Amino acid sequence: MTPCNQAAFWRLADFQILSLFRPPISCRKTNIPFLCYPGPDSGVYLSITPPFLPSIPLSSLFKHLHTTIMPADYSESPIGLKWRSNTLFIISTVGIGLFTDLFLYGIVVPILPFILADRLDVPHNKIQTYTSALLACFAGASVLFSLPAGILADKLPARQLPFLLGLVALLASTILLWLGETIPVLVIARILQGISAAVVWTIGLALILDTVGSNKLGVTIGSIFSFISVGELAAPVLGGIVYKKSGSGAVFGMGFGLLAIDFLMRLAVIEKKVAVKYGLKDDEEVDEDEANEDSPLLANGAGDLDDWEIPKDQPKWIRKFPLLYCLKNPRLLVAELVAFTQATLLAVFDSTIPTEAQDLFGFDSLKAGLLFMPLVLPYLVFGPLFGKGVDKYGPKLAASIGFAFLVLPLILLRIPHDGGNGEIAKFCVFLGMCGIGMAMISAPSIVEASFVVEQYYRANPEVFGDEGPYAQLYAINSMVFSAGLTLGPLVSGALRDAIGFGNMNAVVAGMCAVVSVLCYIFLGGPSLNSLKKK
Repeated sequence: MTPCNQAAFWRLADFQILSLFRPPISCRKTNIPFLCYPGPDSGVYLSITPPFLPSIPLSSLFKHLHTTIMPADYSESPIGLKWRSNTLFIISTVGIGLFTDLFLYGIVVPILPFILADRLDVPHNKIQTYTSALLACFAGASVLFSLPAGILADKLPARQLPFLLGLVALLASTILLWLGETIPVLVIARILQGISAAVVWTIGLALILDTVGSNKLGVTIGSIFSFISVGELAAPVLGGIVYKKSGSGAVFGMGFGLLAIDFLMRLAVIEKKVAVKYGLKDDEEVDEDEANEDSPLLANGAGDLDDWEIPKDQPKWIRKFPLLYCLKNPRLLVAELVAFTQATLLAVFDSTIPTEAQDLFGFDSLKAGLLFMPLVLPYLVFGPLFGKGVDKYGPKLAASIGFAFLVLPLILLRIPHDGGNGEIAKFCVFLGMCGIGMAMISAPSIVEASFVVEQYYRANPEVFGDEGPYAQLYAINSMVFSAGLTLGPLVSGALRDAIGFGNMNAVVAGMCAVVSVLCYIFLGGPSLNSLKKK
């Protein structure tokens, strides 16, 4: 659009917001106070008298608020530049985005078997199969779209626009889940939800690293996971309660309200690097040379940067996507294995707890949702604490101890049987122990992967470019995480049908034991013996 066309557009579509002291005016056509549509002789204007805004043309207001496209002139700052680019607000925006994603994901988990039975008349013996397949559709879409989202985010000058557009897919998904009456419609809805998840996790985590740096990544990720665990906690509980009392319309109504809040925050946020172009100095910026000794760079043992140099004679596909070279590093591979296993565990719980509770205790959607409380609640208490420990001591201990700890409660989940409150209490206690272990393994993968790639980036800046490959890294992390969410329901559903719930959890416990050993061998950070010597 040329400057002349832009000016004509704003003259045609401009809205005049009247000042506080201007008297109310009844519209000539609608007779509604405070609204006025002048005739063609005076131009096309909508006049409003709100109790809090001065007279501002909407074209000017839009230019002050709109930051999704980089302007050529940074002389005129957007409204609220300081608070919109504040570290806490950026973290909160990403947290709300992840919260919304998990809330709308989790809100379906406890009610999906009942939607299939009540709305679609699926036979009882096929409920588990369809439940697992729909959960896998979500994760499969995330796998396919994560890397394109990461590549796009690293190419664009700012991350806000794709972060905002991801909400469109989530809105469409929510509408289809609300209204869908056939399996294909529900499949499309879950695929769209997976696309949105790929965007929000890939770009959101990259935005977090851009904002806080590597020194505070562990405690930030731990805190965010603690916050978004409320979404995991509230979604199944509220979904079960509201579905039983008011039906699916009220359940998804909560989701639409949360989507509105999420949209406004994503629209308002201004990235640090964009704020700097407007001349705003970041008071919270800390020079790398002044980073304290709790930095993960020191805790992980950065060593000599020469060890991280990439040889010059690389194939064309490595030069185009140098992050692929980094995947040869065993530390990065194990970090991604941690993400895969973490996602697999979440998917196992999501896909089997509602059906097991229904078969074992005769629970309805409400009670099945309440069973998620002891699983997720430990995130709120222990997530930031374990994240801070990862920042201070590195990921090795948190990951290896966390996976080792998970072995016991997973095996013990075979003990509860059909019965009264005592058996339900046992089930909840063992789920609570699983929640503690899940809190321990929440931060190590992101922190370790970020550290390894940061070292490669510092040693080879000319290879990775100015922006670095962080969005691509988190895209790969999202792909791996989504692969776990894909395989988890399929494998756990098949194992539960073939060998039972208890034996299925024994297999998962064995997987955790193997991953614990690999974490202790390969991940960065001091060992238990070195800590004892200190």
